[in-house]
Amino acid sequence: MNNPNLKNEVEKRRTFAIISHPDAGKTTITEQLLLFGGAIREAGTVKGKKTGNFAKSDWMEIEKQRGISVTSSVMQFDFDGKRVNILDTPGHEDFSEDTYRTLMAVDAAVMVIDSAKGIEAQTKKLFQVCKMRGVPIFTFINKLDREGREPLDLLEEIENVLNIGTYPMNWPIGMGKGLEGLYDIYHNRVELYRPENYDNERFIELDAEGGIPASHKLRINNIYDQAVENVELLTEAGDDFDEDKIATGELTPVFFGSALTNFGVETFLETFLKFAPAPGAHTTKTTDVIVEPTEEPFSGFVFKIQANMDPKHRDRIAFVRVCSGTFERGMDVTINRIDKKIKLSNVTQFMADSRENVESAVAGDIIGVYDTGNYQIGDTIYEGKFKVEFEDLPQFTPELFMKVTPKDVLKKKSFEKGMYQLVQEGAIQLYRTILTDDYIIGAVGQLQFEVFATRMLGEYNSQVEMSPMGSKVARWIDEKDFDVKLSSSRNILAKDRFDQPLFLFENQFALRWFEDKYPDIELKQLL
Repeated sequence: MNNPNLKNEVEKRRTFAIISHPDAGKTTITEQLLLFGGAIREAGTVKGKKTGNFAKSDWMEIEKQRGISVTSSVMQFDFDGKRVNILDTPGHEDFSEDTYRTLMAVDAAVMVIDSAKGIEAQTKKLFQVCKMRGVPIFTFINKLDREGREPLDLLEEIENVLNIGTYPMNWPIGMGKGLEGLYDIYHNRVELYRPENYDNERFIELDAEGGIPASHKLRINNIYDQAVENVELLTEAGDDFDEDKIATGELTPVFFGSALTNFGVETFLETFLKFAPAPGAHTTKTTDVIVEPTEEPFSGFVFKIQANMDPKHRDRIAFVRVCSGTFERGMDVTINRIDKKIKLSNVTQFMADSRENVESAVAGDIIGVYDTGNYQIGDTIYEGKFKVEFEDLPQFTPELFMKVTPKDVLKKKSFEKGMYQLVQEGAIQLYRTILTDDYIIGAVGQLQFEVFATRMLGEYNSQVEMSPMGSKVARWIDEKDFDVKLSSSRNILAKDRFDQPLFLFENQFALRWFEDKYPDIELKQLL
């Protein structure tokens, strides 16, 4: 369908993910952004486990118990003339696979760093995925209301560890109990932390020399002088502000603030929306075909599937990133993989734990399509004869394995239904052994098994028994090489849920032994 406003609508979109190590304050900053967008009325805090007042973006029971995000929430709001789509990703490393796929659906990333801890393992890992895709990265150094490391050290660490240039958009005036404000380099002003101590003025404009009026109370404080000195040093010796380098992910604008006390967050949001890119083009499997966001007809890809977001309705939702054209409720689309036509009549957009039917959406938007089992992660959907297929999403080779059986044999039906549905979400993988017909689930991290067992019981009333098999080395083989005789005590021959044969080798030694004995059999792995 033709939408005369398509170009304008796409230009308004800003779609980004928030990445960080657990506990850096990612969910808290997400909440504050939602508050500014009028999407929620109060901020719960992840720490408030006893009060039952949890972050609005953490909806799964296990997330509430542990105060961590294990699924990627999608939230949308309007701010400053822009339509903002935030994808709040799991920080926990056991769920990095879900995060990796989510990062394929965004146009920019916000990296949240704890000012006391600096770059942590998970931040580094997720940053590398963004870098690999050339996604623009904006940095928010959080928890300025607590004592942390020297800001100059933090900038140096970002540059050395992540190999990216930094440009501080603002600079702390003190920290912890001595926090007085931010010297806002970009906006040429000072933002005060406690305006009530300074005649309730929140911003002080800087003069031509880059200072605040000599009569201002803050001038008496030597931490102000120290901040000005640091800013002068950075202006002379640091990287220049370069929009082109920001757009290609070579330079990260750095903002300081405190999400918990909501300081510096609004300034960050306003500035971020100014420089974050509108939706860009997507490459396809036909390398010379590039899909522009403003071209018709509609197309998109499924980057996540989530079962039971509403336990009352036992629903299953496929999250689709719109890549081109206009989605309209009731339109017919084709799922490329199975060449099947489907009418998109029940489609939602999300606001943390609430959702509403969506009438239309354009490139950059994330829509939730109700699914009865047709979709898989990575599916392309398109309108009419567009017949496009976007690139594959990353899939990871599991490292940990569990044999899984239903505790109650009479409930085998609900056990199998639950297992197949949860497996389609992509956090765990399912195999059946050839010789013994056992179910085995594989995952990248241990916590995924815990979530699997909790959800099987809570959502499918199926209690499972899991026997650890430890780590194995999974390698796929071609159907033509499939032979039961190749199975031995050092490997398990199985099939995945797509009926592809694979071996689960006991260890690297068993894998090498097999490769030496059968050099003609090609062993393949996922990422």
